[in-house]
Amino acid sequence: MKRLLAGALLAAADLCGACEPALEGAPLARIDSPRHVLAFRTEPARIAVGEHFALLVAACRKDDGRPPPELRVDAHMPAHRHGMNYAASVRPLAPGRWRAEGLLFHMPGDWEFLFDLRGDGPTERLSYPYRLE
Repeated sequence: MKRLLAGALLAAADLCGACEPALEGAPLARIDSPRHVLAFRTEPARIAVGEHFALLVAACRKDDGRPPPELRVDAHMPAHRHGMNYAASVRPLAPGRWRAEGLLFHMPGDWEFLFDLRGDGPTERLSYPYRLE
């Protein structure tokens, strides 16, 4: 019985560590949702008003560590009820890793990054607030 319990605990510990997004460099943020873990950082590290920037994104499923097959990236200003004037283009770098380019914040204020993870089951939207001075 003790061996069975020890094996179950080890398996549970493995599942908890099964999902660690493979993002090189220090992430700006990590988002945990019920189904996924996502990490991202900006290039350049400091976003400036009116200048294009990119995001490096990594994500994986919590249940088995597999990467979601598709990612969509956007941003909007909830208080103003509008988004960016540009659409981001997302290209895969490796399984579970992407580069989103062509983002531009045209005004300072409270923005929100939006990440749509598509794959098995319904699309899951993750968000992250960002204040641009």
